[in-house]
Amino acid sequence: MIDNPRSPRVRAAAKLAKKNQRAETGLFLLEGPQAVAEALRFHPELIRDLFMTTAAIDRHSTLARTAAAAGVEVEAVSEAVLDAIADTVTPQGVVAVCAQFPLALDELLQRELRLVAVLDEVRDPGNAGTIIRVADATGADAVILTGTSVDVFNPKAVRATTGSLFHLPVVVGVPLESTLSRLRERGMRVLAADVSGDDLLAVRSDGHLDGPTAWLFGNEARGLTPEQLELADRAVIVPIYGHAESLNLATAAAVCLYESAFALRA
Repeated sequence: MIDNPRSPRVRAAAKLAKKNQRAETGLFLLEGPQAVAEALRFHPELIRDLFMTTAAIDRHSTLARTAAAAGVEVEAVSEAVLDAIADTVTPQGVVAVCAQFPLALDELLQRELRLVAVLDEVRDPGNAGTIIRVADATGADAVILTGTSVDVFNPKAVRATTGSLFHLPVVVGVPLESTLSRLRERGMRVLAADVSGDDLLAVRSDGHLDGPTAWLFGNEARGLTPEQLELADRAVIVPIYGHAESLNLATAAAVCLYESAFALRA
């Protein structure tokens, strides 16, 4: 058992809460039994370390057995060590160190694509992670984050995906204009979610959701610039029928992606 919070291995893991350490090492933190279970199910080869308190090993015995079956060693640690590694205030006793695994855009474009979410200048890790989770739920083929968006391997972003990060391809660090151009070359219509756009119901009635679609989502505070909107085939607004001032980005993205998912499956 590791019981020293200042041991080199523990300190190295704890440093992954910082972006520069993630960039330097190519690693990231994965917290909680659900997220770790998804990593073990879909990409066990990415797990470099798996730390669990003795209480968590007892409580999540199935997880510990799954790890052993996948050849991943479970390292028992004290509560103090787990607290030192975890990014959350009240950790659940399970933390893994994983290798980052973004997909290259070139590789993604070799696949059949029907629904893709593109995030540009999205800065809130919770929003980014939630949109990845929504994209997974809607059966989207990928999520693409441009170089101006938040680090998707930020601990908060990873937690917000609740394991969906391991379910679908994620591309990071690409330029917006050339990415949209290449998606369009693959036959995808680019729709920009923006308050200046056409009503979503009208867009659906026009049949613009029936084919392969790349949804573009912009910055939480200011949305998309006129220059960014010019890169899209059409701008679309999610109508508000009540008295709410607005929808947050992740909620609006959920509506847009589900509308496309419904249309593609109709």
